[in-house]
Amino acid sequence: MEKGKYANIIVDISHEKVDKPFQYKVPDALEGLLFAGSHVQIPFGSGNKLRKGYVLELTDEAEFPPERMKEIAGLVKDGVSVESDAIWLAAWMKKHYGSTMIAALKTVLPVKQTVKLKEKKKITTIATGEELISCLGECQRKHQYAKERVLKELLREPVLPYELVTKKLNVSPATLGSLERAGLIRIESENYYRNPVKLETSPEQRNTLSPMQEQIRDTFLNEYRQGIRKTYLLHGITGSGKTEVYLSMIEGVMKEGKQCIVLIPEIALTYQTLLRFYKRFGDRVSVMNSTLSKGEKYDQCERAKRGEIDIIIGPRSALFTPFPDLGLIIIDEEHEPSYKSESMPKYHARETALALAGHKGASLVLGSATPSLEAYQKAKEGEYHLFTLKERLTGGELPSVYTIDLCEELRAGNRSIFSRILQEKIRERLARKEQIMLFLNRRGYAGFVSCRSCGYVMKCPHCDVSLSQHMGGKMVCHYCGYETPQPKKCPSCSSPYILGFKAGTQQIEEQLLKYFPEARVLRMDADTTKTKGSYEEILSAFAQQEADILVGTQMIVKGHDFPEVTLVGILAADLSLNDSDYRCGERTFQLLTQAAGRAGRGQKEGEVVIQTYRPDHYSITWAAKQDYEAFFEEELLYRELAGYPPVSHMLAILVSAREEKAGFNLAGQIKQELKKLKEEASRQMLQIIGPAKARVSKINDNYRFVIYCKHSDYECLVEAKDAAEAFLDRTEHKYESVQFDFDPIDSY
Repeated sequence: MEKGKYANIIVDISHEKVDKPFQYKVPDALEGLLFAGSHVQIPFGSGNKLRKGYVLELTDEAEFPPERMKEIAGLVKDGVSVESDAIWLAAWMKKHYGSTMIAALKTVLPVKQTVKLKEKKKITTIATGEELISCLGECQRKHQYAKERVLKELLREPVLPYELVTKKLNVSPATLGSLERAGLIRIESENYYRNPVKLETSPEQRNTLSPMQEQIRDTFLNEYRQGIRKTYLLHGITGSGKTEVYLSMIEGVMKEGKQCIVLIPEIALTYQTLLRFYKRFGDRVSVMNSTLSKGEKYDQCERAKRGEIDIIIGPRSALFTPFPDLGLIIIDEEHEPSYKSESMPKYHARETALALAGHKGASLVLGSATPSLEAYQKAKEGEYHLFTLKERLTGGELPSVYTIDLCEELRAGNRSIFSRILQEKIRERLARKEQIMLFLNRRGYAGFVSCRSCGYVMKCPHCDVSLSQHMGGKMVCHYCGYETPQPKKCPSCSSPYILGFKAGTQQIEEQLLKYFPEARVLRMDADTTKTKGSYEEILSAFAQQEADILVGTQMIVKGHDFPEVTLVGILAADLSLNDSDYRCGERTFQLLTQAAGRAGRGQKEGEVVIQTYRPDHYSITWAAKQDYEAFFEEELLYRELAGYPPVSHMLAILVSAREEKAGFNLAGQIKQELKKLKEEASRQMLQIIGPAKARVSKINDNYRFVIYCKHSDYECLVEAKDAAEAFLDRTEHKYESVQFDFDPIDSY
């Protein structure tokens, strides 16, 4: 343990006014028990109310007279200590993303409190066979049936599981205690760690690597063994075997005695990814995601610390698994927006992993068939090492793609959700007993509800967004959860023509069963995957060909590998182009390319049908041709003209307030502070846009305003954030809050 008379402690209050260390005396009772990261209780404020906090450092230097200093009250019972790596990472995140230190610390803590270990009990016979038989006879004479049942079982089996005896044999703990006191049995217990991975599978047959896969693996491992730590971008077309390359890289890193973190964008991918890794590495693999219980999460962290596992798989929060000897971080599908946190600090897993890898002396591998423009630009400039896989593992070709103009379909009299060619191809697949995936980028039964007579749109009274129509005749706000029944008449003009607009996954499912009653259909979206294990059930059922068609939202097009899928239908492909966000073209291209990549991954040829109202948009034309390079060049020109990432960096400053005027005034004051920074000679290129009403200008009765800052130097935007934070520290703002978002994934 570290030594020091005083401790600098961050208080567990997420408020800017206390976002600094406070110094406390270390009492004699805690001397030698504290270290950086200890979870402690401290008297805080004028009333000396006991608060929790984390020790940042121990020191012998007093910052003010010791006689005026308060003492630490004690350690938090069942508290989780923060490792020094976590403190470093939290401080890095606070600086680069803007948040309170305590919010950053809570982000890097996979678990917030200790959880009791699971206990496994067993009953062991310590008496001889003769003694058991003698006692059994006595129990029969006295009609002690519970003891009789236990003794009969112990004569057959000298060691019994405790739960079997208490539950199956219906024997009370008191009865067992009586047998233990009589010297016939001994009740023993042992602690064990919960393991969320419950897979029964045979070891995989090793796939032979292609010459290009081998070359990539050998280059990486040769550099790794030489102590060279880099960031690598693995750009491989869909089905080119990126996962196989990851597995061979991890195998080499594990031989060096190091551990690995594998990030995947969706919990839905965990099952299939875990299966591949478990077949190769067995119980050295575990998972970390939000479906785990508190006990399971705590135990995975403990197993990682103790070296019982070498690989952890999960979405972005798995990055904070406390491995002592981290050697490699892999981020699969690195382009996915789910790698960006939506709550403070609004960190991006890619940049955070880069910082963590540098701190721990680890390598970072990013993989994608459609890399983010940010990652690909860095690879082109030589900042990342670029690996490319251009051929499918099966040796097959990329699927044939048909782009269907929905305007033409309507003119031809087809009012169905499915184009004529898609209907024809679905029938073909059903006849040939092949599988189909239909992708729709929507959630719920339908989109917004509007009046066909006057154009009135049903909106949430608390948020500036339209309500979504759901099953059961109700409308729901996806921002605050507000629900209301759908009206029979328009509230504005009393017209009966108030209807849901655009299809949802449930409606697609209903239409499929109407057109193809013989088809077995599975639906996978946010509503069907709420319960624990639901992802695995749906994916496993489809993989075992218990269904012909899988209908779903984004989660079905990311990384899944179903060899029998030979047709992918993309419905309303251009919906994402209607988003008022500068990344909408990139997202559409990525989504369509990933969706198309699900077809023809086995020996059979695949086909893709893209249905769109905008067949000439460059995102759709290049996705149909699966030409990433051409898309990258065209999209980058647009970003250069507009000064968007990766050409320039952006900072969004979001001001929320109960009173509209107060929010606008605070946003204006922040802008004035930023203008002072702009006056510096080196910062004159700083662009400040706004303040303006946010795209969703009100959520939960809070008004929202946004300021955008742009500059090619990220550090300049960090200075802008620091200037805004310094201003907020000097001023009172009880009913207003400010959030910072660097290179935002969504526009505000």
